Amino acid sequence: CRFSQMLHPIFEEASNVIKEEYPDKNQVVFARVDCDQHSDIAQRYRISKYPTLKLFRNGMMMKREYRGQRSVTAIADYIRQQKSNPIQEIQDLEKISTLDRSRRNIVGYFEQKDSDNYRTFERVANILHDDCVFLSAFGAISKPERFSGDNVIYKPPGENAPDMVYLGSLTNFDLVYAWTQDKCVPLVREITFENGEELTEEGLPFLILFHMKDDLESLEKFQQEVARQLISEKGTINFLHADCDKFRHPLLHIQKTPADCPVIAIDSFRHMYVFPDFSDLSVSGKLKQFVLDLHSGKLHREFHHGPDPTDVAPGQPVQDLASSPPESSFQKLAPSEHRYTLLREKDEL
Repeated sequence: CRFSQMLHPIFEEASNVIKEEYPDKNQVVFARVDCDQHSDIAQRYRISKYPTLKLFRNGMMMKREYRGQRSVTAIADYIRQQKSNPIQEIQDLEKISTLDRSRRNIVGYFEQKDSDNYRTFERVANILHDDCVFLSAFGAISKPERFSGDNVIYKPPGENAPDMVYLGSLTNFDLVYAWTQDKCVPLVREITFENGEELTEEGLPFLILFHMKDDLESLEKFQQEVARQLISEKGTINFLHADCDKFRHPLLHIQKTPADCPVIAIDSFRHMYVFPDFSDLSVSGKLKQFVLDLHSGKLHREFHHGPDPTDVAPGQPVQDLASSPPESSFQKLAPSEHRYTLLREKDEL
């Protein structure tokens, strides 16, 4: 791979620069994998374009891969940024009242910084700092909030949104991480031109609500039904919402326009399938069955061969049964050596 050969000396020089700044070999490790010789590693981490730069923390692969410039300076700066403290220390509890409530905030109150509780909090913050704002207070400053010991609180978006308190063990990394991830990474995420490629790299199909930007009512209904019907499918499909005006092109793939919104569709990265009627969203089990029909292959079968014989009242397909389902709108972003970016699609619009 010519591009891999070009990056190799740059990557190696960047590692030498960082090694001088962080001589402890346990602080930063640079590693490279020959994916021809070690295809099992490439498959495990869904690597299909070369070269790819992935960041691992505490043995966990981060969702966001390195997308900066391929230069010694840029790579070294990226590592320095990753090594910076992701937690803002609070010197006055009054600052809590001025937090940006459009963001997700995690606040930890600790007796002392040199403690197992804080070290766990710090590990979690290092992994999730792109998704939440992390803050901490210590000693006398934090004492009013530590009436029952060290304490971690989640402050969700919204001025009047109630706080949520972590009730588990603060020394158990897995528990703290799971709780914090659940709070920092919303069940239904917005897909944008900036994060589209990143979301496809998670390797899961999309269940997308296309809605007008100011149509928050439809979004709230979708969020409620996803939480009610599909929480058990969280690891099998990504729940997303998209601005109809910005994503006109994907809508065209399913023969829709912004005037038809709100529209729910599944993009499997091969084809797109439309949820028959948005008004059926609240019908118990309807949305879940739509997702299960994707996993079972039923959606694909019915587009080619008509309704399954066991169906009493099947929904109408988007296209004639003799034709194929609409092609994926995001396939060009899925792991492939021939990917384009959503920015190109944006330019076309």
